[in-house]
Amino acid sequence: MARSFSFFFFSLFFLLTAGIIHITTANLIFTHIQPTCDSSTGSGCLRGQTCLADQTCIDARISNRAVGFRGPDGRCGETSSEHYRSPLDRKCQRGGCDSEAKISIPAISPTTSQHHHHQSEPVLGSPTASGTAAATGAVTADGTCGAKNGDTICGNWHLGSCCSMYGFCGNTLSHCGAGCQSGPCDQAPSIPVPSPSPAPLNANPGAFRVVGDSGVPAMHAALLPNGKVVFLDKVENFTKVNVSETHFAYSAEYDPVTNERVPLAYRTNAFCAGGSFLANGTLISIGGNGPLNDTDDSILDGFRGLRWLTRSSTDSSLDGQEWFEIINAEHQLDTPRWYASGQIMPDGTVFVSSGSLNGLDPAQVRNNNPTYEILDINGVSRGESIPMEILIKTQPYYMYPFLHLLRDGNLFVFVSKTSEIFNVGQNQTVKTFPDLAGDFRTYPCTGGSVLLPLSSENEWEPEVVICGGCAYQDISAPTDASCGRIQPLRDDPVWEMDSMPEGRTMVESILLPDGTVLWLNGANRGAQGFLLSEDPTTTALIYDPTADLGKRWTSGASSTIPRLYHSVALLLLDGTVMVAGSNPVQMPVLKQSPGNEGNVTQFQVEIYTPPYLSGDNAERRPSNIELSTMDLKADSSTFEISFTAPEDAKAVKVALYHGGFVTHSLHMGHRMAFLDTKGFEAGERGQKISVTMPPTRNVAPPGPYVVYVVLDGVPGMGQFVMVS
Repeated sequence: MARSFSFFFFSLFFLLTAGIIHITTANLIFTHIQPTCDSSTGSGCLRGQTCLADQTCIDARISNRAVGFRGPDGRCGETSSEHYRSPLDRKCQRGGCDSEAKISIPAISPTTSQHHHHQSEPVLGSPTASGTAAATGAVTADGTCGAKNGDTICGNWHLGSCCSMYGFCGNTLSHCGAGCQSGPCDQAPSIPVPSPSPAPLNANPGAFRVVGDSGVPAMHAALLPNGKVVFLDKVENFTKVNVSETHFAYSAEYDPVTNERVPLAYRTNAFCAGGSFLANGTLISIGGNGPLNDTDDSILDGFRGLRWLTRSSTDSSLDGQEWFEIINAEHQLDTPRWYASGQIMPDGTVFVSSGSLNGLDPAQVRNNNPTYEILDINGVSRGESIPMEILIKTQPYYMYPFLHLLRDGNLFVFVSKTSEIFNVGQNQTVKTFPDLAGDFRTYPCTGGSVLLPLSSENEWEPEVVICGGCAYQDISAPTDASCGRIQPLRDDPVWEMDSMPEGRTMVESILLPDGTVLWLNGANRGAQGFLLSEDPTTTALIYDPTADLGKRWTSGASSTIPRLYHSVALLLLDGTVMVAGSNPVQMPVLKQSPGNEGNVTQFQVEIYTPPYLSGDNAERRPSNIELSTMDLKADSSTFEISFTAPEDAKAVKVALYHGGFVTHSLHMGHRMAFLDTKGFEAGERGQKISVTMPPTRNVAPPGPYVVYVVLDGVPGMGQFVMVS
């Protein structure tokens, strides 16, 4: 049923930048099995591929070219030594070399290291060669199957009978359809996936401007209670700031008012960590990767690392202090986690889920950590990792799951194409949902996920929107323009489908104080990983959740800076959006070169000014904002806000906003609620209103928030508060 062909990345490649030669290891690869196809009908290939006469599938963009070969020295291209392409060519690295006439499909088997202390990424490669899974093979004993697992079949495996193209048994849309190696699927036909739809230019598109330099590559970020932004990165062989004369800094605290940065030290490698704010306002970075002693022997293993950073809106003496870490078993995660997600719960504990145990092939169960553990209110692990079925059944796309806290205190969990409501206290799945049609949506094909603004008008009804994704992890992979929107607490929830104007992966969503959602960054082709994306998507998209279906999207301004893998965006106190990062290479590359367009490290920090602060709107902001207290409780209690309004102001809203921890297109813990108000007098300059907090910590879990006063859609300067 299935046929295979080899695919690999070279284990070394050289990047010459600013006089520095970087010698780095390649992406860690695992392969999937591509089914045979029917050239007469074109069926059987993955999306974005076409069927050749020999029943193999190839990137549709180059299918009209003849297949060449690879020379004995590894160079590829035309069948003449004068025309071989170098193995440094990124088109070689993505699995095929194309010259003017020919391409070649590499035939060298991938090599992976068994040592987990590396900076490579888990790569879910494009189709690779392997034998056909025998439909009459032995029945699996562990849920793995197919050509890479001894030709086993799923039989009556409890998660499903279809063997996915990655060699896991199940019955989700991730297992069924194109790529299924063997076994029946019980999935009902999925609803049609909409194609890209127009997004007319917003009447006030806003603008991007460069304001500063991050100092370190911005892999992770968060808005701190002192109004500054922390950038957090992995171990690098170059950054622009130092913690000593002999060591680079891999974290920095950035002041958006002065655009100055301060280097911050840490002790364990935060490469691809998760994160959350604690109830006391401290930021915690969760998990990471191993040490790189050849690069910086002062940084320790971060797989089980926990890092704390405390800042205050009232105590400036904390500014600039380094990350706090205690290097012992009691102050580490229970199990190693690379690419873990975090979500604060109503009781102040932190739910931590998923991650790689060692950074090795996710197609092998022994390398994966499809479990969750709980951190107490101080961010210390309670010491038990509990298997989580939705993570098990969505392997290998189980890392960096989307998590959203619902008004009933349960979690909405989305992984790959599959979602559920999960009760943490009972370790129980409460409800499952139909799979979301379209491509993979989570790492390494991450789109964006957002919990729409909550309000009492609909009894704090949660609604989730998920957009973007990709078909598989390769630079040739097509991306998904479609979006799904669901109300998970409804009696019979279904996905309402919509679409962006173009396919995007690595697109991230930012709630804005006026109730719209900004979508930024990413690429139109490819996936997450080093050198695995192209065609940057640089236009801001604005989503109005209150508009009718088909009329929700408009286009904003466009940036001139590609923001690909390892980039971030987040809302600031003044209502603008900071955009930073893009480091889609193993080690920083400072100069763009032919064949390497876009794959450079971006240190430039941009500010995007949304429509509500553009043009005349900038003069219509509420000012002189004062809150009666900065310590709030989610118990329907009230507080007062006084402010000055423009003379013709007609309506007020108050937004309670939590920005969360930002990385890899995820905004962990991100949420916003519109609060009930009384006392606003239209047309009056001096205003004093009474504001009612949400009724429970399910709606507003404890931690640091920002209060925005919004007049006729225009926000004033945000004020940091603590919700307890």
